[in-house]
Amino acid sequence: MKIFHRLSICVVTIMFACGMTAMAHADALKDLAPTGKIRAAINFGNSVLAQRDEATGAPKGITPDLARELGKRLGVPVELVPYQAAGKVFDAAKSGAWDIAFIAIEPVRAAEVEFTAPYVIIEGGYMVQQDSPLKVIDDVDKPGVRIAIGVGSAYDLYLTRTLKNATLVRAAVGGGRAMIDLFVNDKLEAVAGVKPGLVTYAKDHPEVMVMDGHFMEIRQAMGTPKGRTEGAAYLRSFVEEMKASGFVADAIKRSNQQAAVAPPAK
Repeated sequence: MKIFHRLSICVVTIMFACGMTAMAHADALKDLAPTGKIRAAINFGNSVLAQRDEATGAPKGITPDLARELGKRLGVPVELVPYQAAGKVFDAAKSGAWDIAFIAIEPVRAAEVEFTAPYVIIEGGYMVQQDSPLKVIDDVDKPGVRIAIGVGSAYDLYLTRTLKNATLVRAAVGGGRAMIDLFVNDKLEAVAGVKPGLVTYAKDHPEVMVMDGHFMEIRQAMGTPKGRTEGAAYLRSFVEEMKASGFVADAIKRSNQQAAVAPPAK
C-alpha cells in the first residue's frame, strides 16, 4: 500500500507539472502570437543580424533563424516584419506592430520592451580617415570632434549618455550606410557604428581606418512589448536554450558574420 501511495503521489505530481507547463505555454502563446502568428521585427540596418538573400530577397541571418525556430516551438506561423533601423523597431513597439523584436538592450528601450538576456554581443567601434590625428578610442571624446551616428541606434543611445566633449551628428536613418555617408559627405572627424560593418566598408575604402578596440559592447537581445510577462519569460528560456545548444553559433557561421555568442544569463 505504501508503494502504491507513493506511486500515486508521483503520478499526481507529474500530471500537475505537465498541466502547469501546458498553461505556461498557452499564456506565452497569447502574448507572443495574439493574432495567431508571431510578427517578428527584423532590423536590416544591422547587417550582422539580418541580410537579404541575393537570389530571392528573402530575409536570412541570425534573427530570421531565431524567429522561425520560435514559431516551430510554439506551433504557429511567423511573419517577418522588415525595418531599416533599430530606432524604427523601437518606435513601433508602442503601436503593437510586432510581437517579438531583436534589438540591443538599452535603459531607454527597457521602458517599452521586455528584454531577454543577450544572445550575441557585437562591438561598437569608430572609423576615421587614415590621416586623422585621432588614433585610439580615447582620442575621440574631445572638443571639436564631430561623430556621425545613426539616430536611435544602440550606439547613439550609449554615446548620448557617456560622451563628455565630442558632438554627435545624427543621420536621419539609424541603420545601414546612412551614418557613413554622413561622415564622408560632411567631412566629419569620426563615425560610430557596428564594428563589423565598419570593417567591411574599410576593406573597400583604403582612405579610412577602423580603430582598434571598441567603445561599447552592443548586447543584442530578443524582446516583446512591455507587459507581456508570460511571453517574456518564455523568450528568456528560449534564448538560453538557443545559446546552450549551439543554435546561435551555427546561425552566425551560416550567415558569415562576426559576433560573439553571449554568455549564459546569471
